[in-house]
Amino acid sequence: AGSFQDAGVIQRAYNLNFPLHAVPASSAQCPAWSAFSVSSPAVVLETAEDRPEAVVVRLYEAYGSTVVAWLQTSLPVEEAMLCDLLERPAAQGRLLLEQRGMRLSFTPFRVLSVLLVLRG
Repeated sequence: AGSFQDAGVIQRAYNLNFPLHAVPASSAQCPAWSAFSVSSPAVVLETAEDRPEAVVVRLYEAYGSTVVAWLQTSLPVEEAMLCDLLERPAAQGRLLLEQRGMRLSFTPFRVLSVLLVLRG
């Protein structure tokens, strides 16, 4: 019932196509941890790719809307900037590192790549 956004179709499709895999581990309790979170359900974090001393994160707007989302990470980020699809930093692409994370603006179906330089 309702729209595909209300029904959570995108999340359910990801759950179906990329199921959670359980891996045996020691019996020691480990605290819950997440490398990234995004404040808007309209924005999907598609991939995070390791580079030497950096990570490139690709996100896209999936609902056909204009939205501002906050990308948060628990990684030790020294600098963040928008980059093109070839992972070259964009002119005027530097992002402020705020307590809420990094503020990202999306237009309908826009793809953004964010280069996160990590503290060494």
